[in-house]
Amino acid sequence: MARPTVHDIARHANVSLATVDRVLNERPGVRAKTIERVQEAVSALGYMRDLHAANLARQRLYRIVFAVPSIRSKFMEQLEAEIHRAQVNQLAERCRIDIVHLPSTDTHQLVTELARLEVESIDGLAIMAPETPRLRDQIIHLRQAGVAVVPIVSNLPNSGCAHFVGINNVGAGRTAALLLGRFAGTATGTVAVIAGSMAQHDHAERRFGFDLVMHEQFPGLKVLPTIECWDRAELVDLRAREVLARVPDLAGIYSVGAGVSGLAAALADRNDRRRLAVVVHELTAISNDALRRGLFDAVIAQDIGHIVRSAVRVLLASKEGRALDPAQERIRTEIFVKENLPGDPGHI
Repeated sequence: MARPTVHDIARHANVSLATVDRVLNERPGVRAKTIERVQEAVSALGYMRDLHAANLARQRLYRIVFAVPSIRSKFMEQLEAEIHRAQVNQLAERCRIDIVHLPSTDTHQLVTELARLEVESIDGLAIMAPETPRLRDQIIHLRQAGVAVVPIVSNLPNSGCAHFVGINNVGAGRTAALLLGRFAGTATGTVAVIAGSMAQHDHAERRFGFDLVMHEQFPGLKVLPTIECWDRAELVDLRAREVLARVPDLAGIYSVGAGVSGLAAALADRNDRRRLAVVVHELTAISNDALRRGLFDAVIAQDIGHIVRSAVRVLLASKEGRALDPAQERIRTEIFVKENLPGDPGHI
């Protein structure tokens, strides 16, 4: 059967081609009943628009904003590098991408910055931020104003967003526990957990998954309360040194967030020969080097480029009413150890 055209829609709905064009391109001047007839014809005929061509024809330019934390870390550098890469690639698809930096610790100021966005000029927002009641309400406001919103890296489960672009963080935490418990090679001991902030859903979910497996499979390993360091490398360094000095039976360290350069520095300076199992997140030049030097045992990573590209696809699909391919948008968890690292750390 031939692919249905706008001419078929016009005949089926008994309207002119001009009316079909107005309805498909959401132009004013068409009665509600006529719009309904055209939409019924589209559904009945199984008509699929060439949205890229339609956007070119009407010179439609989408604007997507990535709102990300202002904190400096290797992970954020990688994320912004991938966003900049998408800025260039998506221009050919008539999509403009901008970056907005949000305060990393002041959640009230974060919402204030979001409220300053010119809603009428934004089609989609990809956001990485800790969820608070005020942020939830602001995102709901943006969605009601017609802005498609997708959380990236860290989910915002109470904000009503239809899609989350990131790994399964509970699963990542479970994986970290399995790796650390086996690398530790001891039935008893103490494990330290260093995180950015437990207000971030990705960190909280990783800790939750970590605790489940530690309790189930390694009950002899005592897990200490989370040490929050706000993803600041110098604070991670300080807190890691304190743990190394005061916990004689330390068997392992799990770093949930960023700032791992501080952890690597603390581990490199220690003098004792205790066997420590160390598992961290995100493959960067720093964690790559620490794996090669034997300071870290494993890195749990996510494809940051995939996250950025997926966020763009999800937002555009939302604006254009297109279905998504779930397999294409699934962000997979990757595990790196010394033996399977990419060859050139300069390209990490």
